[in-house]
Amino acid sequence: MYAIIAFLPIIVTIVLMVGFNWPAKRALPLAWLLSGIIGIAVWGMPFISMSGNSFIGQTLTGFLSAFEVLFIIFGAILIMNTLSQSGAMAAINRMFRGITPDARLQAIIIGFIFGAFIEGAAGFGTPAALAAPLLISVGFPPLCAAMVALIFNSVPVCFGAVGTPTNTAFTTVTGAVSDLGGNPDAWKTAFTLWSAIPLAIGAAVIMIIGVGFVCKFYGKNRKFSDVVPTIPYILFTTAVFDIFYLLIAAFIGPELVSLLAAIITLFVVLFTTKKGFLVPKDVWTFDDKEKWDKSWLSTTRVPDPKVSEMSLAKAWLPYILIACLLVLTRVCQKFGAGWADALKTFTVGTGKSNIILGANWNWAILWSPGIIFILVALITTLIHGMSGETVSIAWKGTFKQVKGAAIAMLFGVAMVNIFRYTSMPIDRIPEGVAAGASYSMLYAMAKGLADIAGSAYLVIAPFIGVLGAYMSGSNTVSNTLFSSLQFQTAGMVGLPYVLIVAMQNNGGAIGNMICVNNVVSACATTGTNGNEGKIIRTNIIPCVAFCVIVIVVIGIAIAMGVNPQPLPYTNG
Repeated sequence: MYAIIAFLPIIVTIVLMVGFNWPAKRALPLAWLLSGIIGIAVWGMPFISMSGNSFIGQTLTGFLSAFEVLFIIFGAILIMNTLSQSGAMAAINRMFRGITPDARLQAIIIGFIFGAFIEGAAGFGTPAALAAPLLISVGFPPLCAAMVALIFNSVPVCFGAVGTPTNTAFTTVTGAVSDLGGNPDAWKTAFTLWSAIPLAIGAAVIMIIGVGFVCKFYGKNRKFSDVVPTIPYILFTTAVFDIFYLLIAAFIGPELVSLLAAIITLFVVLFTTKKGFLVPKDVWTFDDKEKWDKSWLSTTRVPDPKVSEMSLAKAWLPYILIACLLVLTRVCQKFGAGWADALKTFTVGTGKSNIILGANWNWAILWSPGIIFILVALITTLIHGMSGETVSIAWKGTFKQVKGAAIAMLFGVAMVNIFRYTSMPIDRIPEGVAAGASYSMLYAMAKGLADIAGSAYLVIAPFIGVLGAYMSGSNTVSNTLFSSLQFQTAGMVGLPYVLIVAMQNNGGAIGNMICVNNVVSACATTGTNGNEGKIIRTNIIPCVAFCVIVIVVIGIAIAMGVNPQPLPYTNG
């Protein structure tokens, strides 16, 4: 009974976003309000109190926590817009022309590797929006370009926008980790690595499926088997990418996993491809444009790619600076450098001063990747000699892009705070609840899932992440909504906390290939508006296949007794 009541805000969110096509920025404020009404009326949460555990206190704390994430998102999108306006992105795009005439390899280089780089740098729909038009410029049918760019925008997503989804998931569970006696830093390291492992294992499969779909649905022969000659090339590309992807996840942290792994892989693969290493003997290309199905073509005019004479070294310099600064600060902090520790420990916030009704919020602003992005964006305006007008366009565009995400993030985090910090009076707690447990709305939801699924919850976990991404268009928002729920449920069914929350993170990443926001964005930038349903129906196959890979990988790990950073189970 209480579990159903607690789930109502989530159910309303799903109905509004999936059934009525409401955007997250409209649905989540309403769900937040409903969670507050339920928290106050059913759970007895105070509307306002100096203890901080009140509707107003947790809402304000949620807003402040969301602002930390939005600051990173703003910086990531700002650097992307700055490079687009300066001509650097056009120069980078120019690099890809003439590498290889084989469309299968172009899909891997541009769709997967370059897309992973863009995801690591900016995230939030930018990979498909940038990679898909570039694929069109080298000869891909527009609809094909949108499809494959979306399929490949899965492996790097957990670490998109310098690790924002992973950091967000960790932020939502860090209090629970501490409450159970865990070491948050060690837990985050394990969580980062196990978010990477299943995706790294599935990377080759998803590349084979993506290229196979290009051949099957858009090729001359319409044969999936045309992907076979590229498998050695795919395995090599995957090996290079995965080595750095996993090493960075294990030893540096989530911020650089996709960004740095993609940069290194890009230059390695460009070099080896030029040398003909593992390049198929027979060049595979699309049929003449006159023979293309009309549904593959753009239905609206797509602007021609910008032209820039900027040198590649100058174009890449901002990203090299970002990578160096992030590596320098993160690695030095891990080895105990005093100045790096000072950056991480310097905070601004409310402390315990009751400024916001008792809630405690502290932000290590100098440690935020957003600071590095904004700093490099300002340096770039000078290095690239940008005019005041182009700088203004970049900043105004960034504020406009972040505005929609801001509303969803603010109210999403606030709602999760209410879920977590409601606490039903002891005399009203139902039977069967673990002794000493705080019967919050989140606890009620988790217990309901645990009672229904039991140990089979392993199979459900990644699909909850997919659902969150499908609804909201963002792995970050999906993790905001469901990471705490996944953590709590893992404790009740006796499954490793790290692995189950990693499955949530993976599911949210995989869901990017079918989420409405990304599909609409890809169709808009390729001029294939009206084909959104067709792309979702096609991409649901690799989406489900990738979730199965995640379930198998994590299932095998659990069967082998793997339990990174174990914490006590609640057995509720």
